[in-house]
Amino acid sequence: MEYKDYYKILGVSKNADDKELKQAYRKLARQYHPDANPNDASAEERFKEVNEAYEVLSDGEKRRMYDQFGAQWKHFARGGGNMDDFVRQWGGAPGQTRTVSPEEFSQMFGGGLGGFSDFFETLFGGQGGFRSRGPDPFASYSAPARGRDLEQPVQITLEEAFHGAQRVLQMDGERIEVNIPRGVKTGSRVRMAGKGAQGSGGSGDLYLRVQVAPHAQFTREEDDLRLLLPVDIYTLALGGEIEAPTLDRAVLLKIPAGTPNGKVFRLRGLGMPRLRQPDQRGDLFVTVSAQIPEPLSEQEQELFRQLRALRQG
Repeated sequence: MEYKDYYKILGVSKNADDKELKQAYRKLARQYHPDANPNDASAEERFKEVNEAYEVLSDGEKRRMYDQFGAQWKHFARGGGNMDDFVRQWGGAPGQTRTVSPEEFSQMFGGGLGGFSDFFETLFGGQGGFRSRGPDPFASYSAPARGRDLEQPVQITLEEAFHGAQRVLQMDGERIEVNIPRGVKTGSRVRMAGKGAQGSGGSGDLYLRVQVAPHAQFTREEDDLRLLLPVDIYTLALGGEIEAPTLDRAVLLKIPAGTPNGKVFRLRGLGMPRLRQPDQRGDLFVTVSAQIPEPLSEQEQELFRQLRALRQG
């Protein structure tokens, strides 16, 4: 079994008290929480390790067993072992650690390495490379199975993806409120820990798979937005200012004189919030589309004829 140094995972010393453990756990849990690191498998695995380490080290009995047996402590517990009983049997006091001499070590396990192997064979059911010399008392044992993860699609508007949103789900009679963070995209997953299917080893997780509905005005490209903005030909020809919408406010866009139809203006920082850095935003790209006034009056038509004649002359 791979040895996991729980103290190293939490970044604390082996003498850390409960307060130090809790502070270290809270800091790391916030840093690696899946909601803050969506679609990041390494962060999710780190989050699980942090939870596993804190679960063991915050429990006095589990911590003593871990300190004594390291990676094998769970097998000792499943085999019915109790640290205090073990220590009492060999002359120690519960909760204390003492040095065991080679002679005592030999007596504990029936003499020599052979006895040591027999002890672990009994304890672990022949695992870890030890041969079985008789019926395996743990042959029918299977580890508790964690419940499977569930996935639920949810559709939101572009405005909800911009501002963040909430959804209320009913799962097996339980009312679950879900916070959808700012900046999510189609395909993003929002994790609800422990809200999946039940299992003998605990519940799985529930994942909301986000779908952002198309918008009437804006087209999204990752964290950037695109907008087709009608502008009258007079403003394109002579220049001026025109109001351009964004998802949170309207802004004035300056149009230089002689702006051609289809010109693209880049408005920095007026796009979508970035999922992992919601205080930062993508850009808004505005494409101007020449708009001819209609219907044209007789006077307007005459003026256009005069303009055409001037251009031709």
